Amino acid sequence: MKAPWSFSRFLPLAERLLSRGRLPALVFAVTRKVKGHNLGKLREDVGLLQALCLAYWRGEYRAISGKSMLSIVAGLLYFVSPFDAIPDWLVGVGMLDDIAVLSWVMKVVADELEDFRAWRARQSPEKLRVLERVPHVEEPLELDPRKG
Repeated sequence: MKAPWSFSRFLPLAERLLSRGRLPALVFAVTRKVKGHNLGKLREDVGLLQALCLAYWRGEYRAISGKSMLSIVAGLLYFVSPFDAIPDWLVGVGMLDDIAVLSWVMKVVADELEDFRAWRARQSPEKLRVLERVPHVEEPLELDPRKG
């Protein structure tokens, strides 16, 4: 399945974010954006991707390919970025490209997300509360994919 045309420019940014251990900053940015929108089922999907990012960052869940993790991070970066194909401030259509990209990511990594769901189901509620708590973020996330 071919990636959305504007998705690929977020892959280098995702790679840098992962290599620098900045997943909490991304999760925090996603949380802020989700609060202001009625996303329906997409809210649940985004929550699953955030939980996976935090479990991965904490080293508790690593049963995912590097390519899939990179796609998830790039998809979430696309979701929060003001520099995507359709600006979010265009009421009624601004979120369409974000939804399309996240839906594509969910399809591409569906098998690995099922494995993660199963892993989460085996964890105690107490452990999940600790794993999925968003840590305090000191430095804001740089969202401009044009910057190196």
